[in-house]
Amino acid sequence: MSALAPDFRARTGCELEATFQAVGALKEKFVGGEPCDALISTGAMVDEFVREGHVLVDTVEPLGRVQTGIAVREIDRAPPIGTREELRASLAAAPEIHFPDPARATAGIHFAKVLRALELDASRAPCLRAHANGAAAMAALAKSAVAGAIGCTQVTEIRSTPGVRLVGPLPEPFVLATLYAVAVCACARDPSLARELARTVAGPESLALRMRCGFEP
Repeated sequence: MSALAPDFRARTGCELEATFQAVGALKEKFVGGEPCDALISTGAMVDEFVREGHVLVDTVEPLGRVQTGIAVREIDRAPPIGTREELRASLAAAPEIHFPDPARATAGIHFAKVLRALELDASRAPCLRAHANGAAAMAALAKSAVAGAIGCTQVTEIRSTPGVRLVGPLPEPFVLATLYAVAVCACARDPSLARELARTVAGPESLALRMRCGFEP
């Protein structure tokens, strides 16, 4: 959104005010009536909002899928995570593990399930560092002074955070590729501008940007 804002402003005269949150927190604010013109969230949540009449069905456009991955500080070596066994060993050895809200963030909810499946949720509890969202988790990882710290969140959040680098997506059987979509809100103050924004975000002119940010077709 930051990259698209200058061109959108030049074409329409409209300033963008974007808010980034975990999907659960976003839903709470949106359903609670906070003003919103266009919404980007998981495809499943957008479909739910369509059924409830919160967004306009003819404006829904997919943006692509985003993998959940493992990150480290830029100065640290990448641990092996290519198999279930390697992932378990690397998480078991990490002195800190940063991840988003395990109750309201897509990647956080999934990562909590991964820890339980690997039987690491109890033994690793003292090392777990949960944050409000993936961006906050990656910012904390970047600032960490602990060598060997690890993070888990969505690839887009890893790639957008200076000071961390992507190791790779979670291996089978823990792969999570989340479809995201944009839609215009039924309560948009200027529906035509909101539709133009949705077209800009989901259109072919922004495809290369989305791919660089970590979206997949």
